Amino acid sequence: MAEVIDRRALRTRKALHSALMSLILRKGYEATTIQDIIDEADVGRSTFYGHYTGKEDLLRNGFQILRRELTDAQRAARAGTDGAQDEPLGFSRAMFEHAAGYADVYLAMVGGRGGVVAISELRKVLSEFVRKELPAARDDGAVSRELVVQFVVGTLLTVLTWWLERRPGLTPSQADAMFRRLALNGAGASIRTRSRVG
Repeated sequence: MAEVIDRRALRTRKALHSALMSLILRKGYEATTIQDIIDEADVGRSTFYGHYTGKEDLLRNGFQILRRELTDAQRAARAGTDGAQDEPLGFSRAMFEHAAGYADVYLAMVGGRGGVVAISELRKVLSEFVRKELPAARDDGAVSRELVVQFVVGTLLTVLTWWLERRPGLTPSQADAMFRRLALNGAGASIRTRSRVG
């Protein structure tokens, strides 16, 4: 019987998450109410509150799906499957592919409270994955390990935002290649090349 309840709860959560995504596209995050969500998902208010504390909680919970996808991609990269040979930051291409699938939702949220919540949750998720990639003893005194984590996460978020807002014609792989170049090699090569030309 517990398996039936778990499946039902999973279906309800999925329906609520899908309702939120649809409403964000139609109305925007700010204008979407709990009543809109429960009407769209065709569930009762008590059912909604049995799963989530509010609209932000529902939005934050959606990042569990992303976390699972990135975990699988990181495992595949470490194992050398999917063409990767123990590739550093092996989750990043999956992040860009996921973002491509939700580009309209992301763009609809940018600028409002939903965007703040989404970026905060995304930063937490990505920080977890970058920390797993760095050796535990990375802190050498010159640059702290946490600064390296935040640099890589900030670079990924910057490239992700730039890509979705300004260069949507690029493929996820092309955007990922730009991120990798910046995160793993820094901007130094581009800066030095430009100063020699100018």
